[in-house]
Amino acid sequence: MRDLILKMAISIDGFVSDLDGRNSWMFGADQEAKAWGVDYIWNASLHIMGSRSFQAMANYWQTSTDQFAPPMNQIPKAVFSQQGQAILGNVNTAAAVDAVSANAATGQSVELQPGAASWAKAYVATGDLAEEIAKLKAGEGKPIIAHGGVSFARSLVAQGLVDQFALVVAPVALGKGLPLFCELAAPMRLKLISSRAFPGGAVAQIYRPA
Repeated sequence: MRDLILKMAISIDGFVSDLDGRNSWMFGADQEAKAWGVDYIWNASLHIMGSRSFQAMANYWQTSTDQFAPPMNQIPKAVFSQQGQAILGNVNTAAAVDAVSANAATGQSVELQPGAASWAKAYVATGDLAEEIAKLKAGEGKPIIAHGGVSFARSLVAQGLVDQFALVVAPVALGKGLPLFCELAAPMRLKLISSRAFPGGAVAQIYRPA
């Protein structure tokens, strides 16, 4: 039986993105925090996400040389989408290959990364959310890590499907944005499992439902 971990960056005033869905504010230069994040997502047997996040991540990570690229490419994925298998046709591997060719022509070093093909082989979940999550949790191995987007993450939280929250609190206040916990039917009590502060001011807070 695998736990489901929801890993998200969150502002100190509780938002996971701005009102337009952008979250560029979460990326800083704190290498210690980034190294922690990479190690954390390596400890997964499956990455899950909603359809919009899946498409954006698939097209980005296939050629990225960022330190997060190896676990994001090489660990199996599941996408929750009502499009069915058609969503895998939107994984733009062909465009990524074209980008490789174009950059090769200009002398830039860009190539498909190891595991890039795994995006087109993702499990597509189209059924009831709770039932699909139960099937995935029934597998053996390391935890499942959920990445969002916001609507998908809210649904996981609202239905009580999250076994552990890994919230990286960024040292920024947005004032306005999209909150994570806004669809709760009642207050959710959490138990703090661990807390780690990083030199750049971010704090990784790990919680379980109390």
